[in-house]
Parts: sequence; structure tokens; C-alpha cells
Amino acid sequence: MPGWGYAEPCKGGPLSNDLNTNDGSSWGIDSPLCAIDITPDLRKQFAYLSGGRGQNGSPIIVFPEFPAFGEIQEREFHNVLTYLTSIPSLSAAGVGFILVIDRRQDRWAAVKGTLLRIAGSFPGNLQLVLVLRPTTLFQRTLSDILFKFNKDEFKMKVPMIMLSSVTELHSYIDRTQLTTELGGTQEYCHEKWISHRTAIEGFALMVKRTAQILQSFGTELAETELPNDIQATSNLLGTHINKKSKMKEDLLVALGQGSRLLESINEPVVRDPDHNMNQDELENLATVQRLLSQLNETERAFDEFWERHKTKLEQCLLLRHFEHNYREVRCLLDQVAERLTAFSEVGISPAHADHIFRELSSHEERVCVLDRAQALAREGDELIQNTHYAEDSIQPKCIELRAVNEELSTYLRAKKDHLLRAIELHHSLERAAKWCDDGIYLLASQPVDKCQSHDGAESALQEIERYLDTAGQNKLTDPSAICRDFETVLNLEFRKVFQKQVSMQEMFEKRRVSLKKLAAKHTRPVQPVAPRPEAIKSPLSSPGESLHTTCPEVLPLQSNRSASMSEEDENLAILRKHVMNELLETERAYVEELLCVLQGYASEMDNPAMASLMPIPLQNKKDVLFGNMPEIYHFHKRTFLRELEELNWNMLYLQIYEKYCQNKPRSESLWRQCSDCSFFQECQKKLEHKLGLDSYLLKPVQRITKYQLLLKELLKYSKGCEGSEDLQEALTSILGILKAVNDSMHLIAITGYDGNMGDLGRLLMQGSFSVWTEHKKGHAKVKDLARFKPMQRHLFLHEKALLFCKRREENGEGYEKAPSYSFKQSLNMSAVGITENAKGDNKKFEVWCNSREEVYIVQAPTSEVKTTWVKEIRKVLTTQLEAYRGRQGISPLS
Repeated sequence: MPGWGYAEPCKGGPLSNDLNTNDGSSWGIDSPLCAIDITPDLRKQFAYLSGGRGQNGSPIIVFPEFPAFGEIQEREFHNVLTYLTSIPSLSAAGVGFILVIDRRQDRWAAVKGTLLRIAGSFPGNLQLVLVLRPTTLFQRTLSDILFKFNKDEFKMKVPMIMLSSVTELHSYIDRTQLTTELGGTQEYCHEKWISHRTAIEGFALMVKRTAQILQSFGTELAETELPNDIQATSNLLGTHINKKSKMKEDLLVALGQGSRLLESINEPVVRDPDHNMNQDELENLATVQRLLSQLNETERAFDEFWERHKTKLEQCLLLRHFEHNYREVRCLLDQVAERLTAFSEVGISPAHADHIFRELSSHEERVCVLDRAQALAREGDELIQNTHYAEDSIQPKCIELRAVNEELSTYLRAKKDHLLRAIELHHSLERAAKWCDDGIYLLASQPVDKCQSHDGAESALQEIERYLDTAGQNKLTDPSAICRDFETVLNLEFRKVFQKQVSMQEMFEKRRVSLKKLAAKHTRPVQPVAPRPEAIKSPLSSPGESLHTTCPEVLPLQSNRSASMSEEDENLAILRKHVMNELLETERAYVEELLCVLQGYASEMDNPAMASLMPIPLQNKKDVLFGNMPEIYHFHKRTFLRELEELNWNMLYLQIYEKYCQNKPRSESLWRQCSDCSFFQECQKKLEHKLGLDSYLLKPVQRITKYQLLLKELLKYSKGCEGSEDLQEALTSILGILKAVNDSMHLIAITGYDGNMGDLGRLLMQGSFSVWTEHKKGHAKVKDLARFKPMQRHLFLHEKALLFCKRREENGEGYEKAPSYSFKQSLNMSAVGITENAKGDNKKFEVWCNSREEVYIVQAPTSEVKTTWVKEIRKVLTTQLEAYRGRQGISPLS
């Protein structure tokens, strides 16, 4: 057998099991003749093997008295004799058989018929034929006479002797080799003999078949190809274990049957220790012992082979697990590497950069794949140490895992250092920008009137000098000195701040020159001049007139004020120009990004060539994923960008963003469901984008925030300029629109509200507060306890209701995470009252209803936020009151 060294014994004899005995006997099962096949013929007992032997070891076949011998069919006669002659060993059969034919009770005709039949078809070698002739006088005499005359007719080449009695028989065969019927001492039971023969041959057949099954199973195991996946390997191992268990059960059954057969053969000896087995019984005993021995040897050889095979299968299963985990970990490592490339941004502000750094640190904490890769490499080392057959395949993977792991760890550390340097640069930009803004406020806050005096000019000059002294730690160096790592990301922002700083420096320099001139003129010594006649005044002359006459060097107040105001307008105009340039530059980049998304992703969803890569949940969902982004793109491309370039723009159309923001949760849900599909990966590959589509779907939301920041800055620099009132009014209106769009993003994130949000009226305000509740109904301790436990609530002020919600943990990834709010309570504005000032804190106010049975103490983050909310709530209540009076016909004056 391949792999376990089992060899079948040689074949020979009628039983093809061929379990060779020491004396050359063989058993087989290839012959059609077995005891079980001819049991009815054997039971007739017209011939049998008594187990006796002649002096030279010849087997003795006895033909006992059988009156119907002549009626036995030829087939029966042939089968029985063929079977009987095949039982003794080859060496004994080769010597020749001794036939003992007992015809003492028969006639000569029967003797003659028996001899003729035996002579004509005896299948084995004959050594001697002994005939017990008839005992009656007539038949004995007849047989003597006729035997002499017919002797040649029998055609036997061996001696054929007529015996008159068993006594004569004993002179040829020892009595111990003859049965009691023939005057011997040998015990013989024909039924028992048949039973033993049937059992031995059945056992031999079982051993043969068991060996063949084991041979076949061993060949199957040896030729089995090792599967390439975990499930198939596990299934194969389970199947082989089950088959092996069945084989072991069959072996145990065969061993049990052999043991019982051995006990049956040994039973006479056990019963009588003096019992002597005849030669056939001894051969039967030896045959069963050899069958059992061979069965045990077969089992041992198979067990050894099975252990080797099982070990290999188990190693294969471990290898498949290792390979599966390797592919999984390698994929995760690639994802980590790809995810780390997404952290190539260094942020648009210090807060953004800090957020990216926290996200990177959080990502590092969540990334257990690095530890998993190390553990998998150690697992591979253990497999190699345990002499795994696939060492050549495992070792390179372990080396690769450690190399990639080390590379990622190094890259992660470098990325964190990179972000830390970027954060520091952002803070430098922020400090420089703040220095510029504070400088503008400083210049704007210096009173022009006071600067006309010597002390005022000196004071203003010192104030500027002190402020300029702080420039060293806040100002930026030349743009060429910016770190090369951040050039592509922060260089634009750096240059804008740097240009703003240069402009600010120019403003300070101009103001400083003007103040120095004023201070120098006031400190010039007054030269005594002889009074001219027209300068002499009466005692009633006013001091002002005298001063004006004696101090001609004082500059006219009005002219200096005009010069200073013109200078300030110039400075603010420079800053407004910077803001407008940034607005225009970022607008162009924004339009290009929208076009890239629509062409690279949205259009590809209609491309038949990409249909096979698109998952079912994504099909026909373009409007859900992209919302009204096409509308936003066309507005910016055709209308808004052109208006910005022509400095004639109207941002009222930005209300289209409200629809986009309201669709954002559905878009994000669809993205999370399909983000890993091949369609998006293929589109991203074509575009050569490092960031996924979700980063670009976030651009419109980020753009709204950007507009708010830029327009607030523009509004700040527009105060006092020509036409400032109209411009400020327009900017304030636009900021209101943007705020409404931003508020709508929060409003759609409310969950748990059963009613219709549309019935609450327009959303006016939204924000986060600390809230205490106080109820007059209930136990006093409960009321006191409530005061000391503020709840964090997000309030939504509508025209008709005030909603209290709880902000939930934010979901998603990236810089912008969608907020989520759980609805807690709603107050109808028609039943609400307000107390502007609450005790103990100028940031608190009270909202109450039901005659102050329910009081909500609200603490704003700042006093300014509180003032804004109180003002807006009062406006709502006033509007409701006026509407009520109008319905009741009450004059507003009353």
C-alpha cells in the first residue's frame, strides 16, 4: 500500500486470502467452493475428513456407510471431493490421500460403483485405498471374486486393498487416527466440523476484505490532493477521521470474531487438558492464529500510516488557517497603509490639524492589525519549529509580515511627527493672522482727536511700538523658508497670511511715520515773536484766539482726521481684497472638485462597462448618493463663479444647499453600505485619488462652512468703507441664509420626534446648553436634586415650539462627522414665559410654562449667546402676542 508498507501475501489454494502457514498451507477466497456454498452437500456426509493421518502424514478421507451413495449427483460428488482435497496443506496433499471406504453393510455392486466413481473423478493425489468389504457371507465372497476380475477396471495407480474387518484396517492406520465408527479413538462431530470450517472461511474472508478496504483507503489517503481552503481541508479531515473510525470498528469486529473462533477451536482442550487435537484441528488453530496475527499487523501498519496522514492533514489545516489569516492581515495592512495615506492632509486650521492628529492617534489605537501581524508571524515560527511540511512557504510570509509591520509602524510614527510639525505651523499661521487682526483693531481704536496732541501722539506711538515688539514671536518668516513637507498643502495659506502680514506691516509703518511727525511737531520749541499790531487784542479776547495766533504750527484737526480715515480705509480695502482673492481661488478649486466627482463617479454609474462592478443596493441610487450635486455644480460654474469674477454676486441661490444637506444622511447610509465595492475602487483608481468618494461628497458641506468664515471676515473688514451699510446688510442677509442651511443639517439629525417638523414653523436658532429642571409638583428633595445635576441638551428654537434634544455620540469617520440628536421634550411657544436673568450667573436665563410649575434653567456657553437667544425668544413671544391681539381686535396701543 502506498505510504504505509502493507503487502498482500501470496495467493494459492481455494481460499484467496492466502494466509500462509508455516508448513505451506494456504487459504483463499478466490475459489467458488467454500463450506457455506456446499453446506447441504457436506451435511449428507457421504465423505468427510476425519483429521487423521497415515504413517507418512497422508490425510485420510472416510467414505462412511451411505446406502444412497449411488443416488448422489455428480455435481455434489465433485464439489465435496474437490472441497475436501483442498483443505489439507499443500505438503500433506502432495503425499497423497488415503481413502477409507466403509461398505460393510452394503453389497458388492455398491462397492464397485463407489470405486468406479472415485477412480473416475477423484481430484487429488491418491496414496492408498482401503475398502471395508461387505460382511455378509455372500457379498463378501462375491466381492473377493469380482474384485480380482475387475481390478483393472478401476484404473487406479495406487494400492487398493480389500479389508474384511476394522482389525485389518488398524494394521494400516493407527487407531488414534481413526474415528470411533472405525474402531479408533478419535472423536469427530461432522456438524461441528462444518461449523468450524464455515467460521474459519468467513473469518478469512473478513480479514481479506478488511485488508483490501484498508488497502483501498490507504491508497485513497495517499493519493488525496491537499485542498486549498480551510473549509475543504476541515471537511476532508473530518471525512477521513470518520472513515478511519469506521475502519477501526470493522477491525474490532474482525478481531472479536477471530478471538471467539479461536476459543471455540480450543474449547476441547480447555474442557479436557489431556485432549489431543487431530491434525486438521491443529491446522485450523494455526490458521486462525495467523489470521489474527496478520489482522493485528495490518492494524498496526495502518495506524502508523494514519498518524502520518492525519498529521499532514492537520498541518495542512493549520497552513490553510495561516494562509487565510495572512491574506486577511495583509489586506488589513494594505487598508491601514491606504488609510494612512488619507492622513496626508495637514488640515485647514489648528483645530482641523489637531482633529486629524487625534483621528490618527485613535486610528493607531484601533489598529490592532499590527499586533495581529506580529502574532501571526510568531504563529508561523511555531509551525516551522514543529517541522511543518510547508516551511518554505511559511517562512517568506513571516518575513514579509514583520517587514510590512515595521514599515507601517515607522510610517505611522513619521506621520505623527509630520502632523505635529504641521500643527505647530498652523498655530504659527493662526498667531500671525491674529496679530494682523489685532493690529487692525489697534489702528482702528486709536482716537484721531487724541493723536493731535503731543501726549496723544506719543501714547499712540508707544502703543504701536509695544505691539510691534510682539511681532517677533508671531510674525512669519519669508515664504521661501517654509518647510518643504508642507509646501503643497500650506503654501497657499502661508502666502496669504504672509501677504496680509506684509500689508499690516505697511499700515503700521505708515501710522508710525504719521505719529512721529505729529509728535515731532508738538515738541518743536516755540520761538518768541514780536507781536504785530494786529495781533494785539483787548482783554476780552478769547484764549482760543490767542492760542491760535501764538501757535501757528498746530495742524488743522479736520485735515488730520481726514488723512487718518483715508489711511484706515485703504488698509481695510487691502484686507477685503485678500478675502475676495481667497474666495475666488477656493471657488475655482471647488468647481473643479465637483466636476471631478460628477464625471469620475456619477457618470460612471451610467456606464454599461462598469455595471458588473456595481452592487445591487447601489443600482438606480445615483440621486440618493449624490443628491442635487449636479444642480450645485451648474449654479457655481454658470452663475456664481462668473459673478465672483465680475465682483457682482448674489448668494441667495445658496439655498440649494439645504436640499443637499437634508439628503446627506441617506447618502452617507448608502455609502457605508457600498463603500467597499469594486465600483468605487475602480473609479478611484482611474482618477488616481488618494481619498475616497466620501471625502468629496463632504465638500459641499465644508464649502458652506468656508463661506461663513470668509464672509464673516469680509464683514469685519467692510465697516466704515464706502457703501458699507448696504454691503453689511447684504453680507448679514447672506450669512443668515448660510446659517439656515447649516441649521437644517442639525434639524434632520433629530430622531424620536413623533410629530411633523413642518408644523413647528421656521427654525430660528439651535445650540448646546446646560439645563436644570425644576418642578413645583413632587417631593422637595427631587426638586433640589435636579438643580445640582445639569443635563447637556441641544435646543432648537422654532416659531411655534422649543425642542430639547440630547446629542448622541457622533458616527462616521473623517474631519466632519454628522451630529445626531435624540428628542427629549417640546415646549409650545404659546405657553412659554422667559426670565432674562437667573440668579448666580449672567449666562443663565429661565424658560418656564404653566405659571412656573415647570422651570428650565438654561446656561449658555457665553453671555453673548445668552443675549442672542433671549432676544430671539422675546421676539417670538412678542410676535405671538401681537398676532393674538390682532385676532381679538385689541389695539396694539392697549
